[in-house]
Amino acid sequence: MWSSRLFWKLFLTYAGLVLLALSVCVAIVSGWQEEQLVEQVRRRLHDSASLLRDDVGNRLVAGWNETLQQKMRSLGEQTQTRFTLVASDGLVLADSEQPGLVEVAEMENHLSRKEFVLASRSGEGVSRRISPTLGEPFLYFALAVEQEKEILGYVRAAQSMASIQEEVSSIRRLIWSVGLMIGLSGLAITYWLTQRIIRPIRELTVAAEDIAAGDYPERIGVHSSDELGTLARSFEHMNRELRSRENQLRTSAHRQQAVLGGMIEGVLAVDSRQQVLFANAAAGRALSFQPDKIEGHALLEVIRSHELRKIVEQTLNSGELCQGDLTWKADSMRMLKVHATPLPGDPCPGVVLVLHDVTELKRLETLRQQFVANVSHELKTPLSSIKAYTETLLSGALDDRENAPRFLRQIDDQADRLHELILDMLSLARIESGTAALELADVPLKRVILTCLADYDARSKAAQVTLNNESDCDTIEVRADEESLQQILSNLIDNAIKYTPSGGAITIRYRQESDVAVIEVSDTGIGIAPEHQERLFERFYRVDKARSRELGGTGLGLSIVKHLCQAMGGSVSVESKLGQGSTFQVRIPLA
Repeated sequence: MWSSRLFWKLFLTYAGLVLLALSVCVAIVSGWQEEQLVEQVRRRLHDSASLLRDDVGNRLVAGWNETLQQKMRSLGEQTQTRFTLVASDGLVLADSEQPGLVEVAEMENHLSRKEFVLASRSGEGVSRRISPTLGEPFLYFALAVEQEKEILGYVRAAQSMASIQEEVSSIRRLIWSVGLMIGLSGLAITYWLTQRIIRPIRELTVAAEDIAAGDYPERIGVHSSDELGTLARSFEHMNRELRSRENQLRTSAHRQQAVLGGMIEGVLAVDSRQQVLFANAAAGRALSFQPDKIEGHALLEVIRSHELRKIVEQTLNSGELCQGDLTWKADSMRMLKVHATPLPGDPCPGVVLVLHDVTELKRLETLRQQFVANVSHELKTPLSSIKAYTETLLSGALDDRENAPRFLRQIDDQADRLHELILDMLSLARIESGTAALELADVPLKRVILTCLADYDARSKAAQVTLNNESDCDTIEVRADEESLQQILSNLIDNAIKYTPSGGAITIRYRQESDVAVIEVSDTGIGIAPEHQERLFERFYRVDKARSRELGGTGLGLSIVKHLCQAMGGSVSVESKLGQGSTFQVRIPLA
């Protein structure tokens, strides 16, 4: 019993509820008792203050008076209550706890104290706090003394709460003692009830384990007539049914295992009415269903694909192997190659579908086609220009001293562009294949950034763009390849200069966040529209193709930045608003 998890769950739950309810009740009763005692004191103070106001209220305008002070002391000693008379401006006129007027005159102004603030507004005020004069907890009750709607002063009665608190503590201890005894009794009853519930459940658990092991007990030792007894009789009936069907299930299981054992992909079998006979886990993952819950359901109900239904119908009608493609959209778009094989029999009793996931192959094929198209286009542009200028020179322009040098410069520029494009493609290929030799070391970040800023100082001045370094931290070191890190920053600064108009500024910041260094390259350039930001780091992707080629870009710079960051265990991202500039953020692990 003590090792039963269910026992402890039920026992601790019921015990917790009992203790919680008991604690709430005791807390409410003790709180209510305290409120009642405080309310009694408050009413007594109200009555005392009212009597005192009626007796001496008209004497407040007279100011300090030794007779009045002695009367207050006498009343305080007789009633064990502290009385205070206060003028309308907060000056204390008499106090039962002070021996004479000299001590009364030394008391601080009382007008800002809570009970007097409330009394000035509504005619009476109550406050409970530690007296700054006597250092004891007091309950204060103040009444305003009015004459023709004008406040002449205030009368205050106060009672020490020390004795009340002692009485409350005594009552609270008594209540908690009674509550503890009730709680222990409740826990004992809870333990007994939980045992009565758990015992038949344990018997049923043992019986279920025996059934799972293939041992079918004749009787289950639960003799109660409640729901658990009914459950025990149901178990016994289930034993008999399972025993009679075990051979059928074993035969069926062997047949299914034989079919599924020959398949390495997703397997789905349907009968001649296109109702699902069985499916393996691979088919469930490929087509987003639970294989153990679809047996007997219509194929179109389980897999809402008319393409798959047509393949099945074609196989059933022809009785021959059929193939087809299936596009399936779940969390993402998937491409499946379907092989439909008819089950033996005449007429065809069903179809076995084998599903091959070719999504990755299709994606790689698409990427290859796009890459080939992009490379062809990027290579064609400079080659076409070189060929055109060369043909012009060969046609006689070589002797034209005015235009021949311009044509040769254009050929040289296009050759340089072609050279840069090939170098970037080779660099990107080495990074993606993992053959690029990255020598990771502890690199001071400030040194790399200052080097890059120095390299681009002349170019930024020529473009009338200001380069700023807003970070002064000398101690940040990153775990990176220094040459690759310089290439990352150079590409980002180069792009920022290209797309920042004259008079703009480029700012580099770097800081430490947790276990990475964050480098930001911000510019005040033209910005990037939101629809372009997700694809910005793809190979050959250009936001403004005409402007990019005019500025000499290869379309591979940001892709190289992304792959270099990933190769060093970092990442790169961009934030930009059109017309307001861009901020590229590089994260590199700290040394």
